[in-house]
Amino acid sequence: MVFTPFANQTDPVAFEPRRRALRAQAPMIKLSRLADYAVVLLSQMGGETKAVHNALDLAERTGLPVPTVSKVLAMLARDGILISVRGAKGGYRLAAPPARISVANVIAAIDGPIALTQCVDTAGSCNVETLCPTRAGWHKINAAILSALTGVTLADLIAPPLAFTEPPALPRRASQDSA
Repeated sequence: MVFTPFANQTDPVAFEPRRRALRAQAPMIKLSRLADYAVVLLSQMGGETKAVHNALDLAERTGLPVPTVSKVLAMLARDGILISVRGAKGGYRLAAPPARISVANVIAAIDGPIALTQCVDTAGSCNVETLCPTRAGWHKINAAILSALTGVTLADLIAPPLAFTEPPALPRRASQDSA
């Protein structure tokens, strides 16, 4: 073991592997649990666009708790993504075809406006906003993420996965046949 008098615990190089491991475990941008549940529930409903779905059946099909399903469905209905149907056979149905419901709409219905930083969401809400050299950059990043989420619809999410096919076998060369 070699003693190096200047290597100490504040040495950033010494802790780099640990830092990398922590970054790999904790993503910086993360969908809220309720928004994730909303996408799962809408995906279940998207297969039967005209059907009326109730919270109990959806909870059973998804494995989510009934109170959570009820809460998410009510939030989606309040934002116009679902239509509430009253009566003994009541519940909720999609307000539009799955191809017209974007992931951005779903997230916004549950979590509010999509914004990476506070200044993107509400102008004047940050003490250093007027001095911030990265504000324009954050707006550009936020616009790109919003565009990506708007470009993915419920129909895209519930589409069957592409089938994997084996590539055709390569023809054998004559030299391989004689061996």
